[in-house]
Amino acid sequence: MAQQNMNNKTPQRKKVDVGVWVLTILLLFLVVLAFYRLTRVTPKNITSYELAQIVEASKKEDANTKISSIQSQPVNNLQVRITGTIEENDGTNTKSYDFVSLVYADEISEFNKEVSINAIEPKDTTWISILINIVPLVLMVLFFIWIMKSNSNTKAMDFGKSTAHLARGKTVTFKDVAGCEEEKQEMEEIVDFLKNPAKYTQIGARIPKGVLLSGNPGTGKTLLARAVAGEAGVPFFSISGSEFVEMFVGVGASRVRDLFKQAKQNAPCIIFIDEIDAVGRQRGAGMGGGHDEREQTLNQLLVEMDGFATNLGIVVMAATNRPDVLDPALLRPGRFDRQITISLPDVKGREAILKVHARNKKFDKDVNFEDIAHRLPGFSGAEIENLLNEAALLAARANRTTINKFDIDEATDRVMMGPAKKSHRMTDKERNRVAHHEAGHAVIGLKLEHSNVVQKVTIIPRGQAGGYALMLPEEETYLSTKRDLLDRITGFLGGRVAEEICFGEVSTGASNDFENATKIARAMVTEYGMSDLGPVTYEQPQGSVFLGRDYLKDKNFSDQVALEIDREQRRIIEECYADAKTCLTENKELLERIAYYLIEIETLTKQDIDEINATGNLKWYDDQKAAKEAAKNVTSTVEETTITESTTANDTVETPSTSETQEEKDAE
Repeated sequence: MAQQNMNNKTPQRKKVDVGVWVLTILLLFLVVLAFYRLTRVTPKNITSYELAQIVEASKKEDANTKISSIQSQPVNNLQVRITGTIEENDGTNTKSYDFVSLVYADEISEFNKEVSINAIEPKDTTWISILINIVPLVLMVLFFIWIMKSNSNTKAMDFGKSTAHLARGKTVTFKDVAGCEEEKQEMEEIVDFLKNPAKYTQIGARIPKGVLLSGNPGTGKTLLARAVAGEAGVPFFSISGSEFVEMFVGVGASRVRDLFKQAKQNAPCIIFIDEIDAVGRQRGAGMGGGHDEREQTLNQLLVEMDGFATNLGIVVMAATNRPDVLDPALLRPGRFDRQITISLPDVKGREAILKVHARNKKFDKDVNFEDIAHRLPGFSGAEIENLLNEAALLAARANRTTINKFDIDEATDRVMMGPAKKSHRMTDKERNRVAHHEAGHAVIGLKLEHSNVVQKVTIIPRGQAGGYALMLPEEETYLSTKRDLLDRITGFLGGRVAEEICFGEVSTGASNDFENATKIARAMVTEYGMSDLGPVTYEQPQGSVFLGRDYLKDKNFSDQVALEIDREQRRIIEECYADAKTCLTENKELLERIAYYLIEIETLTKQDIDEINATGNLKWYDDQKAAKEAAKNVTSTVEETTITESTTANDTVETPSTSETQEEKDAE
């Protein structure tokens, strides 16, 4: 049956690509024309005087030069073109070449007396000259027209068309999105409208025309938009804001019009514009008054989203990391009605994200995602995915089939600080100083109630740091008290204070600690009102719309107040420095014990630090060290016994007995 159906099918004609045939004919003609020009012999141009001398010389009987097949053709009323062939004989060989000469009409009679000239009727042109001069031009014009009209071979005329990518089908759903449950609930309403629009129109509700997703990089803005399209099962147009603007004037506005035209033809659908701040920045912020191509594109986008024409069934979604630089007209109701901020995930969200990205990976049974989530505050979804990928790479590098908790710990360090510099060898003096520095952070984290808890301490160099202490808050909170901030500053200063107490001098290893401590102290004085200057905001971030960076501070105070701010900032730092010095002095023995174990094993976990704080020792390491020393002592004892027995045996063989010595004396 299948064979019969195949035989009954009518053969389809193959599409003839006219452009290919035109190009082939043009190339063949150019090849023939080139061959014709290369093989054609160009006649030699001679003057009428030279021609007269050649004619005079050819009349001699022993002349070496003769003229044959000479012809004349009128050029105009005054001149005549004379062509012919000249033969030259040098005694052995005869050479011939064609010539052409222009003579005046009154001189042609003199030449006729000397040599017989055949007159030729003048012709306007020949078919060869037509082909040579006209056909190539016609073919090139036709080929250029075909190039301009062809859509399959070039996009030269499509720079005004939209470059948005159209996706259909359920590629991503809400099951693939974790860590933003509230945001997903907001987007489910958009999905329900796209599926059941009559449910909302009957009650008189107007669905939001636009949804703006903002948040830190890597929080899942683009992924959430793709999940909405996958759940709704509608066409999904995705484009970047930078793809609208080109060097050609009017291209961006043309692409916006074409994008919404395609969307209307595929409604209901979703238009997703990623990084909309590239085209949606505030107008009037550019050079020369701001009337540039980007503003024309923005104006067209504003009109398409909410203008005279209605876009029923089209939902515009956009994502940006900088909603503060967008034009206010873009954010008003009727355009981007909803603004959803996707924040960094909390501990439950991080655990859910870990489980989503762990679907296609194999882990050991002792890997606990809840514990891992607690150690990753401030991580975005993209960073968590990268962390698990690094852990998988480490496991594969070690030729293991599963990922263990040590791979995840190492991957965390690699993501936060960079790979370990195992080839970088510090001197014993540097190791001792770094160990005491990091131990100072650890002691502050243990003894101060509101300080961040030390989760891990290491003296292995990573990135620009010779070692680091991973200090995390015990609980994730949205607010910080004054005591919390002061203890946090004290924790940053613990490393420098430990160096001063233990060595009597300081090093350059605390520069980053000072930077973080100063930033917190400055914010306490100028933003949080946590100083003697009172609850007044003296500084606030002011973003530059044109440059797009928060590098400026809006200062609304006098020079006298600036001096007082500096004094308050210094006072906070000095008080925290004194508190750190008191804490470490009172717990110097604990500081030395932590530094000792850091020098020995280089890395201490939170469990190790808690055990040292409680008992003063690290049992697993002490037992391991004692076992090694015992094994070493046994080996040394065995070696000494063997050497003693060997020496005794040699002495017995080499030393003669008393009787043998007496017999030798008697014999003598």
